[in-house]
Amino acid sequence: MVRGKTQMKRIESNASRQVTFSKRRNGLLKKAFELSVLCDAEVAAVVFSPSGKLYEFSSSSMSNIIERYQRKAKDPGSSAETTENDLQNLKGNSLDMMVKKIELLDISKRRLLGEVLDTCSIEELQSTQNQLERSLSRIRARKLMQNQILKGQTEQLKHKEKKLLDENRKLRAKFQNDELEPLKSVTEPQEVPRGRGLDVETELSIGCPRRQRLYIDPHEDCLSIH
Repeated sequence: MVRGKTQMKRIESNASRQVTFSKRRNGLLKKAFELSVLCDAEVAAVVFSPSGKLYEFSSSSMSNIIERYQRKAKDPGSSAETTENDLQNLKGNSLDMMVKKIELLDISKRRLLGEVLDTCSIEELQSTQNQLERSLSRIRARKLMQNQILKGQTEQLKHKEKKLLDENRKLRAKFQNDELEPLKSVTEPQEVPRGRGLDVETELSIGCPRRQRLYIDPHEDCLSIH
């Protein structure tokens, strides 16, 4: 987990100030030693604690380095070179800061993935755990919101499907009625009008047939046989 940026102001707590002094003093002297070994440079570092205690480091004789510094500071031609060197140092410091940030981000990522945890302190492990829990809470909230959106879309699709099925059922019923209507008119028997002159009465008799007469009824337009 990447620590928060420390504000550059005096630490009010005496205990915290003493702890920070010890850590950063050791880090400064360690960096001075590494610089002298890696780059074959003459390095001298002098630190006085708030109580006046002296801490120092020198890659060679401290007095020789101080005398060399004094001679260099008195040389008037060294000012331009010093300015150029300062600019180069600023550029180098910016590059070093960027490289350091990249390294910190890489370490943070590896810790979140569960790697390089053996070198972490209790505070760093707790900070990493808190960050993971916050990330997990945000992921769960996002997942819940996505599930609700999908549920709403599913309900809308089901309602639309039901509506389309009802319309399909109505259209199918209407289509079947339209097909059966012509068949019903063809197969239905037609009523034949019955005329008065078409009525026929039959009578069965046993014996000799009688002579029949043709009789015309003047009141009715029909024939009768007697």
